[in-house]
Amino acid sequence: MKAFLAIVSRDLRLALRQGGDILTLVLFFVIVGVLMPFAVGPDRPLLAQLAPAIIWVAALLAQLLSNDRLFRTDFEDGSLAVFRHAALPLEAVVAAKLVAHWLLTGLPLIVAMPILALMLGLDAERFWLAAASLGLGTPALAAFGAIGAAVTVGLKRGGLVAPVLVLPLSLPVLIFGAGAFDVARLGGSSQALLLLAALSLLSIALAPFAAALALRISGE
Repeated sequence: MKAFLAIVSRDLRLALRQGGDILTLVLFFVIVGVLMPFAVGPDRPLLAQLAPAIIWVAALLAQLLSNDRLFRTDFEDGSLAVFRHAALPLEAVVAAKLVAHWLLTGLPLIVAMPILALMLGLDAERFWLAAASLGLGTPALAAFGAIGAAVTVGLKRGGLVAPVLVLPLSLPVLIFGAGAFDVARLGGSSQALLLLAALSLLSIALAPFAAALALRISGE
């Protein structure tokens, strides 16, 4: 457990030392939401109706923007080779890096959600639904991103290939995330949130094994 927490702490310190990546991620997420009112026009009911799709597409694109660096730096400086021969199983190393990755890419999106809610004209109920759906769904996006980043870490243009792999896996998250806003249908929101939570738990449980296998193959 000590080694697991040490890897989480290491990745957090390295990312916070650079700082710019988190700011870029949040700005990208907010800018997508800010641009939409200009494209749709000053029709606030229409904006509120499109808000679930805008929020989740912005969250997915922001996550895709950050996935490539999950293993790339460690692969290039040789840290990944050290991890493969460490006492801690590579699956646990991937899980630790996945936890740090979500704290650096998923949590900032939830924190920035009030700005996006203001721009999209969300009321209090829909704002909390958006925050809850992002909290439950972004771990799944991070897990799928980890698999894509691990598969493409050895490729020269892996950053361009990984989104092609991740996007099909992320479709259920987008569907259930947008469905969480369906407050008109009885039980629709709670069912969608439960499905999001189940999807995140399943992906988090399986992603470390799939990503570790891909990293071992890339290192051979």
